[in-house]
Amino acid sequence: MTTDVVADRRRRPVVKVGSIAGMVVLILAAIVAFGPLLWTLSTSLRSPAGAFSNPPQWIPTDWDFGNYAAVFQQIPIGQFFLNSVIVTVLIVAGQTITCTLSGYAFAMVSFPGKNAIFAVFLATMMVPLQTIIIPVFIIVRMLGLSDSLGALIIPALGSAFGTFLMRQYFMQMPRELGEAGRIDGATHFGVFRHIYARMATPAIATLAILNFSGFWAEFYRPLIFLNAQDHFTLPLGLVGLQGNLGTGSISVVLAGVILAMIPSVLLFVFAQRYFIEGVTAGSFR
Repeated sequence: MTTDVVADRRRRPVVKVGSIAGMVVLILAAIVAFGPLLWTLSTSLRSPAGAFSNPPQWIPTDWDFGNYAAVFQQIPIGQFFLNSVIVTVLIVAGQTITCTLSGYAFAMVSFPGKNAIFAVFLATMMVPLQTIIIPVFIIVRMLGLSDSLGALIIPALGSAFGTFLMRQYFMQMPRELGEAGRIDGATHFGVFRHIYARMATPAIATLAILNFSGFWAEFYRPLIFLNAQDHFTLPLGLVGLQGNLGTGSISVVLAGVILAMIPSVLLFVFAQRYFIEGVTAGSFR
């Protein structure tokens, strides 16, 4: 008994030092992650001259909220915001439905060639978007969707990553529940809807959050597919502020960046619990 107590006392300082070291690492990582965001917010509240102060200052000495008003005056940010909402919401809804259904099918339904088809799905994740953007552009033009929000929405309604994520989650669920439902006369879709879809809520929420964050900030596809300013999404529309860089008004540009980041930040604040549950769910069987 005495030996166990002595050994326990010897372990305590090591555990304490390890906890402190871990805390220090997390604090440094938080500083690295949030430093640019805080600097962007600080600079957006400065006057154009104060944006280039030397030495740099984290807290503005000459607060200037007029930079945000200048954003609304120089570009139709309200229209850009509405376009981004339409595109992002429809893509998130579409991918959530298609990826959840396909993930369930690959995990729970037996059909010929299932593994081969899924392998092809995974292989598409290794193909960069830049290599297929021209074929996608041609298909979009053939469908009559050129220079429209549909050109961004329809090609993004499916996702190999989303299918993989949902399949892995469904595979950890007990098959006995589905078999019991089938014995009671339920179809595959009935089992999915009433049993597995409800159990997969954390994973579905995680997929939706990841899709929202990714497509809200998407720039490359809108740059290729859109021409008319009325169809621009928010990231592409902010390019209209680049003229301020030539005049030194970088504060106006960063004010537009902050406005574009607000939805993503709010989503993280209010939905982080569901995201964490989705990431950690299924870690322990």
